[in-house]
Amino acid sequence: MKKILTLLFLTSFAIGQSQGLISNVPNRNTTSLNGVWNYIIDPYQTGFYSFHLDQYDKSEKPAKGAFFTNYHAQNKQELVEYDFDKSPTINIPGDWNSQVTELKYYEGNVWFKKSFDYNLVANKRLFLYLGAINYKADVYLNGKKLGTHEGGFTPFNYEVTSIVKPTGNYLVIKVDNTRHKEDVPTVNTDWWNYGGITRDVTLIEEEASFVEDYTIQLKKGNANVISGFIKINNLEATQNNASISIPELKINYKGKIGADGILNFEIPAKKISYWSPENPKLYDVTIDFNGKKLNDQIGFRTIETKEDQILLNGKPVFLRGISIHEENAKGGRANSQEDALRLLNWAKELGCNYVRLAHYPHNENMVREADKLGLMVWEEIPVYWTVEFKNENTYKNAQDQLTAAITRDKNRASIVIWSMANETPISEARNTFIKNLASHTRSLDNTRLISAALLTKKETIDDPIGEVLDVVAFNQYLGWYGGNLEDAEKITWKSKYNKPVFVSEFGGDAKAGFHGEKNERWTEEYQEYLYIQNLKMIEKIPHLSGTSPWILVDFRSPKRLLPGIQDGYNRKGLISNDGEKKKAFYIMQDWYAKKKKEYQN
Repeated sequence: MKKILTLLFLTSFAIGQSQGLISNVPNRNTTSLNGVWNYIIDPYQTGFYSFHLDQYDKSEKPAKGAFFTNYHAQNKQELVEYDFDKSPTINIPGDWNSQVTELKYYEGNVWFKKSFDYNLVANKRLFLYLGAINYKADVYLNGKKLGTHEGGFTPFNYEVTSIVKPTGNYLVIKVDNTRHKEDVPTVNTDWWNYGGITRDVTLIEEEASFVEDYTIQLKKGNANVISGFIKINNLEATQNNASISIPELKINYKGKIGADGILNFEIPAKKISYWSPENPKLYDVTIDFNGKKLNDQIGFRTIETKEDQILLNGKPVFLRGISIHEENAKGGRANSQEDALRLLNWAKELGCNYVRLAHYPHNENMVREADKLGLMVWEEIPVYWTVEFKNENTYKNAQDQLTAAITRDKNRASIVIWSMANETPISEARNTFIKNLASHTRSLDNTRLISAALLTKKETIDDPIGEVLDVVAFNQYLGWYGGNLEDAEKITWKSKYNKPVFVSEFGGDAKAGFHGEKNERWTEEYQEYLYIQNLKMIEKIPHLSGTSPWILVDFRSPKRLLPGIQDGYNRKGLISNDGEKKKAFYIMQDWYAKKKKEYQN
């Protein structure tokens, strides 16, 4: 009888059933599938389509040539034209461009396979969580398709309770990083299109009913109330209570879960030590549901605007920032805690209290380490340059990426700004697109600020989407893409909006170690002079509340082709990809030290 009940339980959850994105994965009961995987390069998608272009995974009985079946010849005569186990290996998480020499510029399809054993405890459930795959992923477990996901920088998960076996499991993922104009981002970007399984692959074991998601933050407009929700996956009739414990605040709250599986709460709190760059206080928080505890480390702070000021915990703050790409020292996609700390500690050394994570959601390691280090964060989705603003599917893709980013990171105190876009050309379709994203963001999280990096080519900030932004940010490149550096201090900026203004990008290229006169492009001296003159102009911009120059570290870009100087790198970094600080680094460091004294924070 017990065996029958267990079977009924297992089959009650559909294959690949999506239960919503599971949050706070690092603090759950997990098993890593990271490590060495086999891979097959498949530019013609031979393992996905027949020679008549019939898609194998749409057949009830896929052909043995379908790579996701992981089929092996049963005798010496049988024809099978692939073998994962005899194929080369690669490290996951990781991109193929930096690990395999012949794949440096490759854009197309690669199949990955990982074999594993897993003894699932009776009456427990198992989920496959994928931190990010660039760009399109078709995911199969033991020959069964779990689903397809698009978007290269956000997590997704599938339930695999009814599929996993004690031994001999094989997870196969087809990854396609081919660019398309209707994608987010579109075909034209100024960063490397790293293909592959670029973030952790994790198995999550949970109870039949469990805490899927939650928000625990200060209530908007009241710094003495902690509010939010707890969402239960598969709530059973007899399970109607959950509790929240924050021992240091002497909070032990118990509430009733609604029939919809949601518990909304407001908890009065006294003597909160508010999170800030000077005091990155994180509290141990425990959610208890049905005897199962889920822990987190959460900071509490307010972030708001008052006319043209940004207020952190009620006090004016100037955001001393830097833009950062998710790239490691070897020129591949950054994915480890070590990579995150390397970048964030350089930002701290520069004098930053804030980082702009461009141009997409970065690895969760980045925001969790920023929490600990006391760095405020601007998080962005890759609505970059000229996406298809009139395309409904493109909008849905962007909104889905935004939802996933917010779901993953909404309990991180470091996140203070959600950014909707970067350098998008003005049009009615674009305005509607971004305004809708802003509205969607506020429906999910009304406690943080909303911005977008605008492209302003004249000295007037009047982009129409400024109406819906809390912070009006713009990119400008005086002295690099036009303009006269000698007259920089004479330039006068105006803003249509009485709102905080950010210079979200400025800068210019320099090859580390290349020296010359200050009027010689590509030299450290030119970049140094460019920073000196730009800062003279920037200091006079009305409503100025923050800057994030472009960029912390040189990064790979196939658009940057000048031999001997760029060699496939954007050289606007204040630090070279080899870790060498350029002269402009110290100009920015001194300016931030001055700003820190002015604001005393």
